[in-house]
Amino acid sequence: MASLSQTIGSAGAQQYSLSEGENVESVRLLVVLMTLAASHVMAAGPPNVVLFIADDVSWNDYGCYGNPAARTPNIDALAERGIRFDRAFLTASSCSPSRSSIVTGRYPHNNGKAAELHKPISGHIPWFPEILRQAGYYTALSGKHHMTSTAPRTGPEARPLPFDHVDGGRSKNNSGGHANWISVVQQRPQDKPFFFWFPAYDAHRGWDADRQWDESRYGAMHKPMDVIVPPFLSDDSETRQDLASYYNEVTRFDHYIGEVVSELKKQNVLDNTLLLVMADNGRPFPRAKTRLHDSGMKTALVAHWPDGIKQTGPCESLVSVIDLAPTVLTVAGCKVPATMQGVSMVPVLHDSSAVIRDYAFSEHNWHDYEAHGRSVRHGDYLLLRNFRPYLPWQGPADSVRSASHQKLLALKKNGDLNAAQKDVFLAPRPAVELYNFKRDPHQLNNVAGRSELASTQKNLELVLTRWMDETADSVPVAVSPDTFHRETGDRLPTPDITAAIVITPGEDRNADRVNLTGPR
Repeated sequence: MASLSQTIGSAGAQQYSLSEGENVESVRLLVVLMTLAASHVMAAGPPNVVLFIADDVSWNDYGCYGNPAARTPNIDALAERGIRFDRAFLTASSCSPSRSSIVTGRYPHNNGKAAELHKPISGHIPWFPEILRQAGYYTALSGKHHMTSTAPRTGPEARPLPFDHVDGGRSKNNSGGHANWISVVQQRPQDKPFFFWFPAYDAHRGWDADRQWDESRYGAMHKPMDVIVPPFLSDDSETRQDLASYYNEVTRFDHYIGEVVSELKKQNVLDNTLLLVMADNGRPFPRAKTRLHDSGMKTALVAHWPDGIKQTGPCESLVSVIDLAPTVLTVAGCKVPATMQGVSMVPVLHDSSAVIRDYAFSEHNWHDYEAHGRSVRHGDYLLLRNFRPYLPWQGPADSVRSASHQKLLALKKNGDLNAAQKDVFLAPRPAVELYNFKRDPHQLNNVAGRSELASTQKNLELVLTRWMDETADSVPVAVSPDTFHRETGDRLPTPDITAAIVITPGEDRNADRVNLTGPR
């Protein structure tokens, strides 16, 4: 058989060609091998997909992204054997707008009221899990849901159910959203491919992991002395403890991902399962969650799929989370609806140097506080436009109430803030900010207005304006006002403003009916 030459067919089956003089036994062996290969492909079937979403975790708080203090061995192992995306960005650094954007493959302002926190997606817009379910997938959500629709539950305008199974993912000793992940995997129908949306509550504030810690499962708690304190926070004992409790939540999230991986391996389906690990927004600390900067808008994104990923390792290709929906539908063999503004990442799964987009856009709308900001990333540059520059970007109310924020307030009152910390309270803010995020990873040095970067700034401003115009974005005169105090985080009395004059961005232009993608 020395002259039997092997090539790999496009379907993944092994094909062979015979040279002269090979005997009948070789032909018989060839038929057997091809039959076995074809049977393997047919048996594998459509890939399964599991999407893990952390709640409020910044991209650089995982070991595989270079944080020596973070303990995330299971995610690190997936990154080692899969793809670690180093330029993956969210469309919103705010829980429900971010998740709604992921599930529809659309920008927040194109989802209707869902552009703002705790508001529903317009009922005519499809969610990708419903398409998977209609294609024969078993779909389940276990954990933090946080997505709603204006569509009625019944009647001709009702949307198809996105999930066969939904539960809150909590138990008596585990309120982290992952308490039922293993039972969902174990109790799935064995005759269907599956899609699981596994969103944790970790690491949302409340730090319940500290109260529910199980050292036999998670190891020792993180020590305050070991955490990494970013330059925009105060390096003190209270802030370090705050960060250590946050790290505990990240480690607990990682543990349950490891349990799911072990169960999939036990069921012999891991190789044909696309695993995706990410977060909905940055850590719930000052100058992170709700920010357009990388600390709020950049996400870790790890993809693991032995049967489908052709080239593993770090990936510098620019991707947006609106690309996830068309990616999952494509690998599942489903048609991508015209409503989805993202682009499939399948070329990157085959070649990590593939380019699928030149620009990634993000937005900041109301989240506890009045806000309106937009950003675009291209190459090594981030450009921000702030349409409410007279207001600070101090972070959401739960962050404002934190020990970390209160320590910054104490420094502010004493006049002891460093330049990075002052940015938490800065008002008025620049209307335009420009950063080289490769040279300036924390985006502390605003280079907008520099003559040597004039063409870069102008081009990015034009691209951002074009994106806003083509996707029917808008800057309403009256958006949702503050509902919490900006220094204490306490809830304010009901604002004296009529709902009739408050509209969400894009609402006046019917942006939820617009499917144009803008520049990509």
